Amino acid sequence: MYHNFVAITTDLSFFVKYAIIYRLKSEKRGGFMFKGAVFDMDGLMIDSERLVYSIWQEMLDEDGKKFNLDIFKKTIGLRSEDSYEYYKSVYGDDFDYPAYKAESRIRYFKRIEKNGVPVKKGLYEIFDYLKSVGCKISLATSTSSQTALKIMKKINLYDKFDAFVCGDDVKNGKPNPEVFLIAAKKLGLEPVDCVAFEDSINGIKSAHAAGMTTVMVPDLSEPTDEIKPMIDFLCTDLSKAIERISN
Repeated sequence: MYHNFVAITTDLSFFVKYAIIYRLKSEKRGGFMFKGAVFDMDGLMIDSERLVYSIWQEMLDEDGKKFNLDIFKKTIGLRSEDSYEYYKSVYGDDFDYPAYKAESRIRYFKRIEKNGVPVKKGLYEIFDYLKSVGCKISLATSTSSQTALKIMKKINLYDKFDAFVCGDDVKNGKPNPEVFLIAAKKLGLEPVDCVAFEDSINGIKSAHAAGMTTVMVPDLSEPTDEIKPMIDFLCTDLSKAIERISN
């Protein structure tokens, strides 16, 4: 019993010492606890999910196929390859996903060329804050690099990033943690030193499995009972997220 008590108190003293050191380090960074921040793109940084949904709705309506928001939500956060498999499960093996994907991309860029890229509230503010405290930033998106990097340049955030990880950079898409693990590696950091920002269920699962602190800013998908324990901070927008992660 005595030996067990000594072991426990020794362990506790180690964790207390570590906590003090960690607190001192965070105070030197202005109270900010993280060395890296990893961002999803669609639905989090840019208000794209509703636009993409409306485009898919009109395409499938044109072809007489039933489509609704519940079907679309299942694809949020997935790579094209995984979305392809899902749509085949809904519409059959002869569903020409590549053709629909190509057409949706054409319509998408036509819309944003005409109307601009709609960014989410607090986006520029949180990037300015993270840079002010010396935090490295990576993208971790299921979208292809061709599309993602083009969007980042359009919204003038490309140069704010220290790393990019896109859908064509990984073998396993979200909810697999690979995209976040690669992002941390590219930043030269451990996942535990990073905070991940996500809007989707698959994204939160991915970031949590990678071992990162998670911030969910819901868009079309509200947190389910399954993922609520995986969310460290739940915020209504990115400006609110600044308040939560800086305290």
